[in-house]
This record gives sequence, C-alpha cells and structure tokens, in this order.
Amino acid sequence: MSLVVVVSDLQVPLHSQRHVEALERFIRAVKPAKVVSVGDEADFTGISKWAKGTPLQYETNLHKEREATIDVLRRLRVTDMVRSNHTDRLFNSITMRLPEFRHLPELDLAHFLRLDSIGVTYHRKPTEIVPGWILAHGDEGNISQQGGVTALNLAKRFGKSVVCGHTHRMGLMHHTEAMNGKPTRTLWGMEVGNLMDMRKATYLKGGYGNWQQGFGLLYVDGNKVTPQLVPMRPDGSFDAHGKQWK
Repeated sequence: MSLVVVVSDLQVPLHSQRHVEALERFIRAVKPAKVVSVGDEADFTGISKWAKGTPLQYETNLHKEREATIDVLRRLRVTDMVRSNHTDRLFNSITMRLPEFRHLPELDLAHFLRLDSIGVTYHRKPTEIVPGWILAHGDEGNISQQGGVTALNLAKRFGKSVVCGHTHRMGLMHHTEAMNGKPTRTLWGMEVGNLMDMRKATYLKGGYGNWQQGFGLLYVDGNKVTPQLVPMRPDGSFDAHGKQWK
C-alpha cells in the first residue's frame, strides 16, 4: 500500500508557518509516494484584480513571494500541482496589462516557479492522480458552503472521485449507485481545507471565515483508494498514523 499526501491551499505568503512546518515534519517521516497540491500555492495578491487601484498594486514583493513559494513547495516535497484561480493571476495579469508578453516562456507559471528544478509536475487541467481519483482545484464548478459538496458535485460531473481545495473547507462526502441491491459505483468528494494564517487574510470581514486547516491522505492499494482527512489544530498539531504530530 502506498500513501499520497494532499496539500491544501497555501496561498504563500499568507500561509501559516507553524502548520507548514508540522506537515513538513510528517512528510519527511512517512516518505509518501506522492505529495500533490490542490492549487493556490501562491497568492499573487499584488497582481490580482482586487489590487488594482490600491497600494497593493505598487508593492514590489513578487520576486520575494515567488522565492517563498518555491521554498515551501521544496520543503513539502510536492511532486504534482494543478492549475488554480490564484496561480492563474500571473497569466491573467499579463494578458490584461501586457498582452504582447503572454507567450514568453519565462512567464509561463511552470517556468516562473522553476518547477522542473524542484521536481514538480504542473497539470494544466484536472488530472487522475491515483486510480479513480481526479486532482482538481475546485473552481471548475459551483461552490457549496458545505464542506465536501463542491468536490462531490465535480465527481458526479467527471464520473470519478475528486479531491480538491479552493473552498478552504474540509469535508468528505460520497454518492453510491446501485442496481438490484448491489452497489455498482461509489464516488467520493474530498475537500482538504487550507494551510493559511487567517490573520493574514485581511479581506475577511471581521476576520471570520468558515474555513478549516488541514490536509488529506489517500491510501492506495492497487485500484483500491481510501481517503482520509487530517484536521490540524490552531497550534499546527494533528493526529495521523496513530500518533500526534506537531
């Protein structure tokens, strides 16, 4: 049986250092077969449409944020990541403001984050990451306020189980089909929460968000896949593999 760790939304530099460090220690210890990320690895706040016309537009932190994102991906030993709305901000910003630059290979996200140099495969579309399971960001369909429902709705659309992020919520839902009393298929939808520091998310009204910090695990035995959510406490600690990590 092999293990896949699913890293939730980081949004560097808005990530929680203590939660990332705790997950890093876990990954180093258990040595999973893959570490996959659901997207939004970088926030790219300064080039978002929300920054236009605000002081954020004139900050010069893009290089620093890129280096911090690369460092976190390397430390977490990420092997695969999928496109997402926050990392799309790079291409969208170039397209809207400097369209003649949009085909420069240096500004392609995979090149910009130097993913080849740290062993990360970038998937531009939702992709089957283990048998019967699709890795997606979660913004490919309608968003539900109930954890797990966004992923399950995508699973019904794709016809395969889905693990995703985007909602910053944790949830594990399933849908089973049967005929003559015999189950024919079960689809799972898993949303893995986030690894952000909510205090840095200044756009939250009153500092409140219906979010949960954590990550996901996929235990793979041939074509059999067992999903598991791992909620993390405010101090970064969590329980997995029969022990507490922090």
